[in-house]
Amino acid sequence: MKKTLLAMLLSPFAATAIADINVGVTLSATGPAASLGIPEKNTIALLPKIIAGQKVNYIVLDDASDTTTAVKNTKKLISESNVDLIIGSTTTPNSLAMVDVAAEAETPMIAMAASARIVEPMDAKRKWVFKTPQNDAQMSTAIVEHMSNKNVKTVAYIGFSDAYGEGWWNEFSKLAEVRKIKLVGNERFNRTDTSVTGQVLKVLSAKPDAVLIGGAGTPAALPQKSLKENGFKGIIYQTHGVANNDFLRACGKDCEGIVLPTGPILVAAQLPADNPVKKSAMDYLTKYEAVHGKGSINPFGGYAWDAGQLLVSAAPVALKRAQPGTKEFRAALRDALEATKNLAGSHGVFNMTANDHLGLDQRARVMVTIKNGSWQLAK
Repeated sequence: MKKTLLAMLLSPFAATAIADINVGVTLSATGPAASLGIPEKNTIALLPKIIAGQKVNYIVLDDASDTTTAVKNTKKLISESNVDLIIGSTTTPNSLAMVDVAAEAETPMIAMAASARIVEPMDAKRKWVFKTPQNDAQMSTAIVEHMSNKNVKTVAYIGFSDAYGEGWWNEFSKLAEVRKIKLVGNERFNRTDTSVTGQVLKVLSAKPDAVLIGGAGTPAALPQKSLKENGFKGIIYQTHGVANNDFLRACGKDCEGIVLPTGPILVAAQLPADNPVKKSAMDYLTKYEAVHGKGSINPFGGYAWDAGQLLVSAAPVALKRAQPGTKEFRAALRDALEATKNLAGSHGVFNMTANDHLGLDQRARVMVTIKNGSWQLAK
């Protein structure tokens, strides 16, 4: 009798208990993109476990840099874990493949990959997708401006033979043409290739003033080293996809002098005091390096950190409309993400709109070079 009475007294509270917020994460902790995915995984562990008084669970899966696995992980997280949000994946091909799955399940997704195609053009599917890395178009503009200032007249391109490499070629070639920079080569290579000698020799035969390598992570070191070994003396540009210490390790002395655009987090301590991103970038840097050691910070972890900051901003708003674990909460979370305004992250200041699910402006990019084996803010 006492047990029955106790159950009756407790039942109203059980009925009103709010479920945890479940966040599904798929990233590339192994495979060719591991140098990017590992700091992302490390950063997910630093994200808040309580938001607005609500417990948050992060279910992290490794997609091994494989598109098929990324899709399988996304389906598993949605169907088995009933997640309220998907974060991932690390690479552009993986993230693009995940869009259909997230949209069909009406589950908001925050990608950690660069291509503008992930969120553009806006349509019924991309309505559910957001991203934290700067668009390739945005970073291409910075590279072309630097080339113009350095009086570069001719440039060749060597990029990945996938969506990342193609996206960079499309954006960069358009901007280069506008600035009257002549494109004299367009070569491709696979992330798993062990030699690009043939492509590099074709590039060198065109005698360009500069070469842009459209790659990411340690695989982008291969054409870099080959160009140096074959005597190229011009300027070598890389994309923000290589801004991590593993790339420095893989490339060694052949990295010296390269130029690339990246998010402010990579050189946060070198930013002027009045930079609007410095405070928020240093906050993340301090937390990450406290766990992983001085000098361990890189932009890819920052993409995961900024995904977490978007969640911290949006979740309290969504909780006012619905409970986690429901279709209504996922829709409310999507709406709150889209309404994000003036949120300072580690890479820039986010101002989302219905047609812009990135929301970053020129404050999200700086030009850096490698000097004496370390990242330096370019003058």
